Amino acid sequence: MDNYDDETYNDGFDDDALASRMNMDLWKKLFAYAKRYPRDLGWLAAFAFVTACMEVTYPLLTKGVVDAVEKSGADAELWPWALGYLLCTITIALAIGGFIWMGGKIRTHVSHDIRRDGFDNLQRLSFSYYDYRPVGWLMARMTSDCERLSNILAWGFLDLVWGSTMMIGIAAAMLVMNPKLALIVLAILPFLGWISAKFQRHILKSAREVRATNSRITGSYNEAIMGVLTSKAFVREKANLGEFQSLTDKMFSSSVRNQTQAAIYVPTVITMASLATGLALAIGGHDLLGGLINAGTLVAFMAYTRHFFEPVEQMGHWFAEMQMAQASAERILSLIEADPEIKDSASVLDAMAAPALAAGDYAADGGAQQIHSIELNNVSFAYDPAQPVLTDINLKVERGETLAIVGPTGGGKSTLVNLICRFYEPTRGSVTIDGLDYRNRSLHWLQSNLGMVLQNAHVFSGSILENIRYGKLDASDAEVEEAARMAGAHDFIAAMEEGYQTQTGEGGSRLSGGQKQLVSFARAILADPQILVMDEATSSVDTETEQRIQQGMANVLRGRIAFVIAHRLSTIRTADRIAVIEGGHITELGTHQQLMAAQGHYYELYRQQSLQEASAELLDMQPSSA
Repeated sequence: MDNYDDETYNDGFDDDALASRMNMDLWKKLFAYAKRYPRDLGWLAAFAFVTACMEVTYPLLTKGVVDAVEKSGADAELWPWALGYLLCTITIALAIGGFIWMGGKIRTHVSHDIRRDGFDNLQRLSFSYYDYRPVGWLMARMTSDCERLSNILAWGFLDLVWGSTMMIGIAAAMLVMNPKLALIVLAILPFLGWISAKFQRHILKSAREVRATNSRITGSYNEAIMGVLTSKAFVREKANLGEFQSLTDKMFSSSVRNQTQAAIYVPTVITMASLATGLALAIGGHDLLGGLINAGTLVAFMAYTRHFFEPVEQMGHWFAEMQMAQASAERILSLIEADPEIKDSASVLDAMAAPALAAGDYAADGGAQQIHSIELNNVSFAYDPAQPVLTDINLKVERGETLAIVGPTGGGKSTLVNLICRFYEPTRGSVTIDGLDYRNRSLHWLQSNLGMVLQNAHVFSGSILENIRYGKLDASDAEVEEAARMAGAHDFIAAMEEGYQTQTGEGGSRLSGGQKQLVSFARAILADPQILVMDEATSSVDTETEQRIQQGMANVLRGRIAFVIAHRLSTIRTADRIAVIEGGHITELGTHQQLMAAQGHYYELYRQQSLQEASAELLDMQPSSA
C-alpha cells in the first residue's frame, strides 16, 4: 500500500520553523488570487462595512430609546427610533445577502484559479518531480487543500473587514461615551494577543500532521483502487486493511489533538470577553448608582461590550483556521511555484521571441526544419549521484536510421531513451541535434518532433477516435483511419459495434492490453514525428498482429530517426544498428549480422531466445492428450 514518507516530498519546508510562526508572505501570495477580482472584493468589503456599521448603530438606537423613556416617561416619542430600527434592519438584511453572494463568487473564482494554475504547472514539471510524489499527494493538494484555502481567502477577508469596522466603530463609540469603561474593556486585548501567540505553534504543528496524513490516505486509496487485481491475486486485502487502519488511526489522533487545541483556544477568547463584560457591568453599575452615567449609556455599553468581542471571537476562529490551513497553503504554493528542472534557458526564450528564429529551431509546433542527426558525447547520468545509471555513452544516429537497444533489465535502456527525449538531462556530457546541444534549443520544439509508443500504453477516457487523434488534434477522420491501418489497429476497431466511436473507459479499461498498444502506436504514427521511440511496442500483441505491424513499420520508419527498445530480439533483426547496454555502458554496437559474427553477449541472448521459441513451437504442434 502507501509506503511514502511525507518528509520525502515536503518540498524543502522546515516543519519546526514554519510551526513557530504565521507565514504572512505565504498568505500574501495566496491573497493575490483574490486580488485578481478587485471589483468583487470591493463589493464584498462594502457589504461587510455596511453590515458592521449597522450593528454599531443598533446600541446607539437602544441608548436613544432608553434616554427618551427616562426623560419623558410615557410621553416619549419612540417612532423615530422605531423607524431607525426598521431602516437598519432592512439595510443589514440587504448587506448580508450581498456579502453572501459576493463571498461565494470570490471563493469559486479563487478555487478555480488555484486549481488551474496547479494543473498548468503540473504539465510543465519535469519527470523527476513525479519520482517522489505519488498521485494521492497531488490529488489532495488540488481538492481538499484548495477548497479549504478558497474558503479562508473569501470568508476570512469578509470577517476581517467586518470585524475591523466593528471593533474600530465600537471602540470609538465607547471612548466617546465613557473613556474609563472603554479602557477597561480594551485592556483585555493585549492578553488576547499573548494567548493567541501561545496557541499558534501547537495548532499549526498538529495541522501539518493532519494534512500530511490526509495526503497519505488519499494516496493509499489511489493505490488500492489501481492495484485491486494484484491485491486480490495475492490475497493482500487483510494486510492492506491493516496498513490503511494505521494511517486512519494516525489521522484520528492528529485530528483530535488539532481540534482539541482549537476548541481550547476559542473558548479562552470567549472567557476573556465575558470577563471584560463583567468588569464593565460591575464598574458601570456602581457609576450608575453614583449618578456618574445614565441608564441609556450603561445599556449601550453592555451591548457594545458583548458585540466588541464577537469579531474577536470570529477572527480568533479564522486565526485558528489559518494556523491549521497554513500546512495546506505551503503545499499548494509549493506545487504552483515548483520550478521544472528541465526548461528553456533565458537565451532560448529570447531566441523564441525573435520572429526570424521562432519559425525554425524554436517554433512552438516543432517547425519545419528537418533533424539530420542526434549524437551523445560522453553522456553520463544518475538519479542518485552514488549510483550512476549510464557512464560515458558515445553514440550517433543519422536520419533514416533505426537503432535497436537491447540488454538486461536495469541496464539503462529506458534511461538512455529518456535522455534523448530530454525528459531528463545528462549529469555529464552532452546530447546534440545536428551539432547543437539540445539545451540550446527549444524544449517544446524537440518534444513536438517526438513520437512515443511505450510498453505500458496509456489510453485516455473517451472514444478510440479521440485517443488516436491525440497525436494530431486537427487530423481528419480519414487520416486517423489511415494511421490505424498502418498500426494494425483498424481491424479490431472496425469489428466493434461503435467502431472508432467506441468508448475506451477510464484508463482504457474496456480495451485489452494489446488493443491499447495498437491505439498508442496509431497515435504515434498520426503525429508524424521526426524522432520515433518504441519501448517494447509489440510486447502485448499476438504474433499475427505483430507481423502486420512489422510490415507497416518499414514505411513508418523511413526518413525518421528511430529508437527501438526490445527484449524479443527476433523483432529487431532488420534494424540498421543494434546497441547492447550492460551496466550503464554500450558493450556492443553493430548490425545483427555483425553482432552474431562477434559471438558476444548479443549472440548468446539471440541463441537462447531462438531455442526457447523453437521449443514453444514444437510444444504447440504436439497433439493434446486425452
